[in-house]
Amino acid sequence: MSATRLLVLGVVRGYGRAHGYLIGNDLMSWRAGEWANVKWGSLYHALKQLTKDGCLVDETVPPSRTDYTLTAKGEQEFQRLLRDALRRPETRPDTLAAGLALLPSLTRQEAVALLRERLAALEERAAQARAEVRGWTEPPHVRELFGLWEHTADSGAAWTRGLLERLAAGAYPMAGERDSPGRPGSWATLKLE
Repeated sequence: MSATRLLVLGVVRGYGRAHGYLIGNDLMSWRAGEWANVKWGSLYHALKQLTKDGCLVDETVPPSRTDYTLTAKGEQEFQRLLRDALRRPETRPDTLAAGLALLPSLTRQEAVALLRERLAALEERAAQARAEVRGWTEPPHVRELFGLWEHTADSGAAWTRGLLERLAAGAYPMAGERDSPGRPGSWATLKLE
């Protein structure tokens, strides 16, 4: 899954209508170049590909700007990518990071349910890695690889438990709640022109 694809869909969704410069400025202000490898070229490539795929509609605004809006197919793709980013432990952290950046797009109940799926998967991975550490014999140094996987899964599970606790305590305005940035078109557009 492409974190850039999820982020672009999420930003367009958040604004309701956005141009490439606005999308890029938002993502760069989130430092997405560091954690999701988003670059201006990949951003414009994603906009073109998402338009070609029918997830976005583009419109030229005089004198020479292109604005994008989300289609019904784009909303479905956004929701699928966001849910997968939260529920599935991935080897690449950019996918989870993109999902976290767009977390308020989900209701609190749905976010908690997806994160519980993630927690269960991480706990299973940690248990499997522990079994590999105990049972591994040759070559002995490979045991360290399974130890790394165990540690990574355990720390991911601990972090997920913490986020679940914060969400249960009411942290962050989620979709459908007061002051939530999760409703399509709810983001305030900055005057960048």
